[in-house]
Amino acid sequence: MTATTQGGAPGWESRPYLRIATEEAYAPREVLDEYMKILDSGDADPGFVSLMGYFLRSEHPQPRSVIEKISSLGESRLQDMDDTGVDKQVLALTAPGTQVLDVETAKWAAELTNDRLAEAVAAHPDRYAALAAVGLEDSSSAIAELDRAVNTLGLKGLIVNSHVKGRYLDHPDFFPILESAADLDVPIYLHPQTLPGDVIKPWQEAGLDGAVWGFAAETGLHLLRMITSGLFDRLPNLRVVCGHLGEGLPFFMSRIDHMHAKQVASGRYESIKPLNQRPSEYLKSHIWLTTSGMAWEPAISFTRQVVGADRVMYAMDYPYQFVAQEVADQDALPYSDEEKADFFQGIAERVFKL
Repeated sequence: MTATTQGGAPGWESRPYLRIATEEAYAPREVLDEYMKILDSGDADPGFVSLMGYFLRSEHPQPRSVIEKISSLGESRLQDMDDTGVDKQVLALTAPGTQVLDVETAKWAAELTNDRLAEAVAAHPDRYAALAAVGLEDSSSAIAELDRAVNTLGLKGLIVNSHVKGRYLDHPDFFPILESAADLDVPIYLHPQTLPGDVIKPWQEAGLDGAVWGFAAETGLHLLRMITSGLFDRLPNLRVVCGHLGEGLPFFMSRIDHMHAKQVASGRYESIKPLNQRPSEYLKSHIWLTTSGMAWEPAISFTRQVVGADRVMYAMDYPYQFVAQEVADQDALPYSDEEKADFFQGIAERVFKL
């Protein structure tokens, strides 16, 4: 596994691998304009107001910089990658994605995003790969768009920015879309968004509803719902990627297994049924994790230990957490060159078929 001479960040010659960042955000300006319309309507979900209101309305330099960077697929993004030593980004529509849009606008936004991403990949195939967006509330059009994105545009998976107006992927309405992803043999990237509806109130009043903890709680719940619902038993070819080292689930694996077994035995919940494996085993068989926003050696090493080193790959979380030192910190992880080659490059190439 050797870095190529075609493109790539400066200094590639000094390391025998590419750094492929696998959770890197993009949004067309037109989609951001639709988000602003929702904000201006005065009738938006409080979590959406908290998230996008901050990024689209704040005058602070940090959110303004994020919005400027997130809509670029050209030289400014490539320069940021070069400056931090990232050779390739796997791009995807940022949270909250299509989930907050009405059905027709969601279809339009997904098609627009996918076309733009495909154009960027075609222009810079050595620097970009991308995941497809779909409008999740209309399964027939979602399946058609995913097929177009994968088989015509060459995109490498499906981005799902967590819940769809309070519904999660274990809901039967979304099963045909998941089945289509499994049939196409592309992974689903499960990405956070804000907690839904009134659930967000105690988090928001404490200032904990965003990336500091609320995103992890919301998306960890989503991933665990997928596991305990038996989705992976019904769709054995379904593959999921989750960022932020699994949103805390690896740390709780033993407790989740123990409590799930007790709930199955007692019949306490109608929704908790026997599974083909212990819940933790799905993190080792159907799910891959990335280090987005979690550039901390103890956490990375622990996660590799409990789910398997072949399940944990590099991500930056650009432009939300755009910190050059974090790239250097992960390049300095106490692993062999062969292990780092897999961590930075090989796993991403296998999972996303790059």
